[in-house]
Amino acid sequence: REERIRKEEEEQKRRKLQAAENKARIMEAFLKEKEKEVLQLQEEAKTFITPENLDARIEECLDNPRNYNFAVDKDGRIVKRTVLS
Repeated sequence: REERIRKEEEEQKRRKLQAAENKARIMEAFLKEKEKEVLQLQEEAKTFITPENLDARIEECLDNPRNYNFAVDKDGRIVKRTVLS
């Protein structure tokens, strides 16, 4: 009987250790994902318009006009585009 109780206690300890390891793995994966998101946001922040680069961005837009007024067919091809003025 004592041996059975000892085995049950060992099994319970093993399960607790395994649960802690699983939790640590999940937390590590979560932290890696959040770190990846932060790096992506930092990369995207390089293209933000700020008061410091506002004039340069306005000049860039005026030098390179784009026309977003067009029609698209079901396959995603541009069918009709208005003339850029």
